[in-house]
Amino acid sequence: MDDGAPPQSETKGSWTAISRVPYLKAVSLFAKGDCWHGGGLFLSNRDFWLNDGYGHRQLKAASDLRRKVDGQPPEYFGGECLTVYYNRLRRDGWVMAKDEYQGATLFEKKLPKSWWLRKLAFAEIGAPPGRGCYWDAHELRHESTGTVLAFPEWEWADFIDGRLVWAVEGKLCTARLGRGKLLREKLLHDFNGMKFEAIAAPY
Repeated sequence: MDDGAPPQSETKGSWTAISRVPYLKAVSLFAKGDCWHGGGLFLSNRDFWLNDGYGHRQLKAASDLRRKVDGQPPEYFGGECLTVYYNRLRRDGWVMAKDEYQGATLFEKKLPKSWWLRKLAFAEIGAPPGRGCYWDAHELRHESTGTVLAFPEWEWADFIDGRLVWAVEGKLCTARLGRGKLLREKLLHDFNGMKFEAIAAPY
């Protein structure tokens, strides 16, 4: 994270932090000083791997968390976000396809009722308006009928607690899976009206 602070600040202008949701206050804080590498992955509820690259300087450490220096993910996808992101997807049950699909790296997750959820992970310069250099699109493919439903506007999607859930245009939505179509689409929450409020963390 680049905090916009000058390089002589304690965090050296960029940092990696661990917080307790939904708060932003760091329980562990590592100064970085550049925008190469950074971030990391939880290996368990207590253990984490830090995407160290050119090095972090520890400023604060939570006593109930352990940094695993030898916790390097199984595959390397470059020094920036993709080594963290792609390995996190695979950790969470996504299967990475061997071949590129529509100019993206393809991940798939098998769902009930012959459905497959596809995540098209793009990494590009000159992304569509409103997208960063890393962005996702999604598809649903029904194995029995051959139906493919494309959702390029879905910014995130997964299968959680027996239902399909996705984020689009600041809204969180859900639906059940039917034969070749989605059933009972429902808005869970519209976040567009929310504004930032500074609330002190209770820790």
